[in-house]
Amino acid sequence: MSYITGFLTPVKAADRDRYIRSAEFSAPLFKEFGALEQVETWGVDVPAGKVTGFDLAVKLEEGEVVVFSWLKWPDKATADAAWARMMEDPRFADMDMPFDGKRMMWGGFETIFEAPSGNMRNTT
Repeated sequence: MSYITGFLTPVKAADRDRYIRSAEFSAPLFKEFGALEQVETWGVDVPAGKVTGFDLAVKLEEGEVVVFSWLKWPDKATADAAWARMMEDPRFADMDMPFDGKRMMWGGFETIFEAPSGNMRNTT
C-alpha cells in the first residue's frame, strides 16, 4: 500500500498566492523523487477548537489560515529516499517558504485502507 507524508501549517491569508507558487515549484521536484501525488488544501471551514483543533495545533494567529497537505508515495522506502535527496538538492534550498516552519507539523502514515476514487460515488 501507499505511504503518505502529511503536513499541517499556518499561512498568512495574504500569502495564499505565494503559497500556491511554492507548491507549483515543489510539485515537479517531488514527482522527480517518486511522489505519486501532491495535494495542498486551504482551510475554509476549520472550526476553532476548545481542547483540540487544527487552529490550536499550529497556534493559528490572526490573519492566518490552516493549510492541510499531503504527498502520496508508492511506499515508505521511496519517501525516505526522497527526503534524503531533497536535503541535498540545492533547488529546495532556494524554495520560498511562505509560512512559519516552527509551527508546521508533519508525519508519515502507512495506508491501511484506500477506496479507489471511482468507487466513491453513490449509485443508488
